[in-house]
Amino acid sequence: MTTNTLQKAGNETVFDLSRSSVRDLNAYLHELPANRPCDPVRVTHLTGDHSVVAGLDADLDIQVDGHVGYFCGGMLRQARLTINGNAGQGVGSNIESGQIHVRGDASQSAGATGRGGRLVIDGNASARCGISLKGTDIIVKGNIGHLSAFMAQSGRLVVFGDAGDSLGDSLYEAHIYVRGSVASLGADCIAKKMRDEHRKELAELLEAAGEAGKVDVNDFTRYGSARQLYNFKVDNIGAY
Repeated sequence: MTTNTLQKAGNETVFDLSRSSVRDLNAYLHELPANRPCDPVRVTHLTGDHSVVAGLDADLDIQVDGHVGYFCGGMLRQARLTINGNAGQGVGSNIESGQIHVRGDASQSAGATGRGGRLVIDGNASARCGISLKGTDIIVKGNIGHLSAFMAQSGRLVVFGDAGDSLGDSLYEAHIYVRGSVASLGADCIAKKMRDEHRKELAELLEAAGEAGKVDVNDFTRYGSARQLYNFKVDNIGAY
């Protein structure tokens, strides 16, 4: 790491990627203490780099100024990561806690296998958003692509726009809320009645995403598992 890589701007530590590498950035972040709050970090001069802020476990706010490549924010814990640009494949994959906020669009497999925390995408998300979801809350303010929430086990997926084909295919117990149209539902995914507890849950998710009062929970349709694929049935063999 060069001596000009790190600079202070107020209480922020600014990390200049034009003077160092993503490996150096991640090594620096991994050395931060996980058991106490840290000063904010800002990362500048990105060029679509992959694995930015991977495996971070620290209580801090981090701003990434620019577009990122694959697997940004993977395995995140505690931190609040804001991406001021678009994100490539697998943003927030296997996130465990904290929050990732993408201020642009996200490529495929956003939030894949996420176990906790929150992923907010201001734009659109491509195919397989929330695939194999295991507990993360994902809020997409645009549209999502096909096979989103495939084999999602738990967690919540909220979509302000439209959803592509095979939404919720082979779904377990994740909750899905879509305001727009759905091209088609996947195997064992059905529309369900929106009860008061679901309106309350959705309102809390909207508030957490900074959208309280801007979107009416009654405009959304709830989708969930029909629970017909939990056990093998020969009549359903074509759906397995």
